Amino acid sequence: MNLTRRSVLTGTGAALATGTLAGCLDDSGLTSETDGIESGYGAFFTLYDWTEQITGEVAAFENPIPAGEMGHGWEPEGNLARDIASTDAFVYFDIPEFSWSQDIADTLEEDYDEITVIDGLEGVDLLEWGNESSHEDESDGHDHEDEDDHENENESENESHDEHDHEDDGHENGDEHGHGDVDPHVWVDPVRAKQVVDTITAGLADADPDNAETFEDNAAAYKERLDDLDEQFQNVFDDADHNTVVVAGHDSYAYLEDRYGFEIHTPSGVSPHDTPNSTDIADTIELIDDRGIDTILYDYFGSPNLAETIVENSDATTIERISPGEGTTTEWDEQGWGYVEQMEELNVPAFENAVRTQQS
Repeated sequence: MNLTRRSVLTGTGAALATGTLAGCLDDSGLTSETDGIESGYGAFFTLYDWTEQITGEVAAFENPIPAGEMGHGWEPEGNLARDIASTDAFVYFDIPEFSWSQDIADTLEEDYDEITVIDGLEGVDLLEWGNESSHEDESDGHDHEDEDDHENENESENESHDEHDHEDDGHENGDEHGHGDVDPHVWVDPVRAKQVVDTITAGLADADPDNAETFEDNAAAYKERLDDLDEQFQNVFDDADHNTVVVAGHDSYAYLEDRYGFEIHTPSGVSPHDTPNSTDIADTIELIDDRGIDTILYDYFGSPNLAETIVENSDATTIERISPGEGTTTEWDEQGWGYVEQMEELNVPAFENAVRTQQS
């Protein structure tokens, strides 16, 4: 892993007022002519990391999100739009939680034809908030036959994302986008992650045919690591003592729940803005004691206060941090951790402990 590429940019951002963004870029004097893919941006850490894995030494991509911050809900400042427009490619998710990147993508597609803009969500089945499948299942042939929750995924009749069109669904003014009611945390699922990697690879290969074989070989090697990660998670839940995981914070892990057939319980709900009341916490404590749950999980980028309160008032004894997989820290950068390392070093062992009962 090339640590020099994993440096986190600070002090960058974008002036994203809908009416002025295009003008700012048009006046910048930037040219869009490229010869293949030599540089670009991933809209947040995970997309940056995956694109770096695909391009290898061919191109240098950058992550605009500072260490210690998560991707969704982040708002840039300064000249990020100009910086992105001076590169060859922009990889993003066309989803409202990353609205700043939607705005930049719209402007690039309208005014900078030579810049490759890749929506990593194209063709991926997404879950509605509340863990209901909203798109046709395209899980790359992955099959967990013992999971009843997956049997109905193919019944969705909704329009596939690959028919999404910026010009046809109200993107002209930058204030209407797709995926308004879906859970954005698709990246926590290693199987769906492979689909995103394939989409990024195809987009880069189309833009840079001379390096297409390199991109495809790198992607194939990386997908083997994602397959191994998938197997590790599957083994955790195959060997579980119980199938309930308590997350003290909002639920960013519904895609794992959907993939491996366990239940996530959180007193906070799915929104990061939800605050649990005393009844929610009491119900959680009762569930923990009834099911012998010993380990409570909480978000690495969040506060441990709720987890500590639950442990203090229940039979649980341990709290462990898990990564939402969309950000990085200075420490993780120094260790050379990417997405896979975060999952393997933090999430796999934490979820394994979370599905173990208390030992007498």
